[in-house]
Amino acid sequence: MEKIKKIVTKYFQKGLGWIKENPLEAFFLFAILALAAFLRLYKISGYMTFLGDEGRDAIIVRRLLVNRDLILIGPGTSIGNMYLGPLYYYLIAPSLFLANYSPAGPAIFIAVLGIATVFFVYWIGREWFGRLAGAIAAFLYSLSSVVIIYSRSSWNPNIMPFFALVCIYATWQVWAKKNWKWLLALGISFGFVLQSHYLGLLLLPTIGLFWLVNLFEIRRQRQDLHKYLKYSALSLFIFTFLMSPLVIFDARHGWNNFGAMEKFFVERQTTVSVKPWKAIPKLIPLSEKITARLITGKDTSLGTPVTIAFFLGALWLLLDLVKKRLKGIDLRALAITLTWLGFAVLGLGLYKQEIYDHYYGFFFAAPFLLIGLILSNLSKKGPLGKVITICIVVLLVILSLKDNPLRYPPNNQLARTQEVATKMQAESADSAFNLAVIAERNYEGAYQYFLESRGGRIIEIDPQKAQETIKEQLFVVCEIPKEKCDPTHSPKAQIANFGWSRIDREWEVGGVILYKLVHAQ
Repeated sequence: MEKIKKIVTKYFQKGLGWIKENPLEAFFLFAILALAAFLRLYKISGYMTFLGDEGRDAIIVRRLLVNRDLILIGPGTSIGNMYLGPLYYYLIAPSLFLANYSPAGPAIFIAVLGIATVFFVYWIGREWFGRLAGAIAAFLYSLSSVVIIYSRSSWNPNIMPFFALVCIYATWQVWAKKNWKWLLALGISFGFVLQSHYLGLLLLPTIGLFWLVNLFEIRRQRQDLHKYLKYSALSLFIFTFLMSPLVIFDARHGWNNFGAMEKFFVERQTTVSVKPWKAIPKLIPLSEKITARLITGKDTSLGTPVTIAFFLGALWLLLDLVKKRLKGIDLRALAITLTWLGFAVLGLGLYKQEIYDHYYGFFFAAPFLLIGLILSNLSKKGPLGKVITICIVVLLVILSLKDNPLRYPPNNQLARTQEVATKMQAESADSAFNLAVIAERNYEGAYQYFLESRGGRIIEIDPQKAQETIKEQLFVVCEIPKEKCDPTHSPKAQIANFGWSRIDREWEVGGVILYKLVHAQ
């Protein structure tokens, strides 16, 4: 404990010293972080997403804390019937406990992690490409509407941007600085990345490529190869240890997860392609989509011109590099950034399914770091370059603010779910009941969390144990328009398994319709 105290004191004093030496830079950094904090924490309980997935996760973590039920497996994937590891659950457990089991606690934790990512973008950009590059990258990153949305709700993919950035920074530390201890950070962070979403596998080409490049450099320069391999082995051991709960679970359940992974990658007709040239036709439209979603505030009309400008800016950087006019930046960092972004676009181009915004999490920071470098380099091209840089930054800020999530009213999903759950518990008269949700994009998990945490006698129907699990009343939450909601004839499994039924009572609660069904005589 004393050692930890000394380390904290050391870095605190170092931070204070940096602030005294760089007061103006510190002011702008704090302003960017304050803006990021406001955009992520303002009325977070009203804006956060709390649907079935979030409720399911909260139930599992609460059982870990209350019942000491160890977790060996994480959330399931949307396709492929695969499961992630449980690290995400253990990561959010303290915040749920400290928030007295309010789901807002993990959401606040994710927001704080998002703010830390903004700081990390600034610090890495500063170290790699200069102060202005870091400031521009962090400022634009803090304003991106997609980044904000996935920085203020507790969901497993939302931890990926932070840990992916740690992976890339660790890769740079190992290659550029020959700091082998960062291999340990790489093993830890990649474990968290892979257990947040399997698209984190697309970081492997970048990590593996520069690990090999570093290996060849060490051998050529006759450096300490033994030490490098030792730390690499330790990193692999740590990564394997972090993945071990999932392996243990799979071994105890017939290797179903590994079977699903094998099927996903072997039967590739509708999932992924292993032929890199298949991605070529998608590279341009995919790049335009990424630009529109992350940088231009979802304005698709500007996706193409900004992507072209982005590409030309990158070529201009390379041209300056060839002519040795590119000064004050780390060339190895530029190589890693371009490789990171290139493999990301290529990998997503091989994916045959719909690509959602959260799939970009493993490279959220990459385009912003590159834009920061391009614009900071442009600002060095005389007064005209400075004016153009300011105009571009202002344009990107306006586009981001136009789509800022705070411009829209809060969804109040958390409060609505609590209100509906309270009504169900009151109307159940403390008797056991079944639950079903009719919705386009939601299921029972969110309501079940509050019912379970408040002692509600909610029972999930098991068709193989019908007499024990089918109760006398079924509450149905209908989140679609009432005219489309026919709870007694819904094909939903929870309703069909309840059997023939009739509507006993109905209420409008929190903007949804709540039905109480009983068995038809």
